[in-house]
Amino acid sequence: MAKRSSRKAVLIVDDNSEIRRHLHEVFTVDDFEVCAEADNGRAAIEQAGRHRPELIILDLSMPVMTGWDAAPKLRKIVPKTPIILYTLFAESISPTDLKEQGITAVVSKNEPIESLVQKAENLFQN
Repeated sequence: MAKRSSRKAVLIVDDNSEIRRHLHEVFTVDDFEVCAEADNGRAAIEQAGRHRPELIILDLSMPVMTGWDAAPKLRKIVPKTPIILYTLFAESISPTDLKEQGITAVVSKNEPIESLVQKAENLFQN
């Protein structure tokens, strides 16, 4: 088995290819590397099983399977991997609901992208 680098492997899940491209760019720096991308929750589950990411950036609203529906299934595949829900609807989701779905944190797409990267970095500083 190939030795994985010391950088954290990130799975990016969003149905918008431009958002995925932008996230790929910002997570291909410093402590992170993108191991895979997916455009819906079902594809995310397949990629998580194949790549065992150390971080998942997950959109909420997607075709085929939403991030909300995929999160508990992802949690079973990679139980210790932080899942950050990256959505326009961040303010409408309660912390209790996030926890019940297995989601570690939420970041609004209305915030600067640096907020998402900072949240990800903070999750690994503990």
